Amino acid sequence: MTFVSIVVVRPAHILAKIVLAALIISGLLNHAQTQGQPAMQVRDLYPLITTPRLIETRDFYVRNFGFEVAFEADWFLYLVGPAEEASRGATLAFMHPNHPSNPPGPESFDGKGMILTVEVSDAANVFERFSEAGAPIVHPLTDEDWGQRRFMTRDPAGVLVDIVQQIEPKAGYWDQYMSK
Repeated sequence: MTFVSIVVVRPAHILAKIVLAALIISGLLNHAQTQGQPAMQVRDLYPLITTPRLIETRDFYVRNFGFEVAFEADWFLYLVGPAEEASRGATLAFMHPNHPSNPPGPESFDGKGMILTVEVSDAANVFERFSEAGAPIVHPLTDEDWGQRRFMTRDPAGVLVDIVQQIEPKAGYWDQYMSK
């Protein structure tokens, strides 16, 4: 079984932006608590993608990412990815368009407007494994100036999957975005 380990390693300038965003969100949560409302507690957050190709999509994520099936019905699929170190792992869900729960929408995903990003510790190794396995490669392995080594594939549901590894950015690249 082939699997991809997900690891979070970011250059310091990106980490600083993440910390700033966390502080802003924390302030918003504290503001909600001061207004007499408890802060929302999130137990899980995952995309739910509607596709008639549940079996092919399940097999794609199990074979290429080492995901396990946590729940499966003929109209719903819930997958859990392997965790690295202290992380929890990723979760994905897929639903057939003819599902019995019948909420408003969603229409079948048409392959446009969504990119699922998977961060790994060695994108070149993953690229080789995906290429050898015959997974579609829609963007070749590339070192980007902003500090990512990445390639893209597409799953059977039509989701564009961007597999990235954080690397050192090109010297001076982020300077153009820093506040003066």
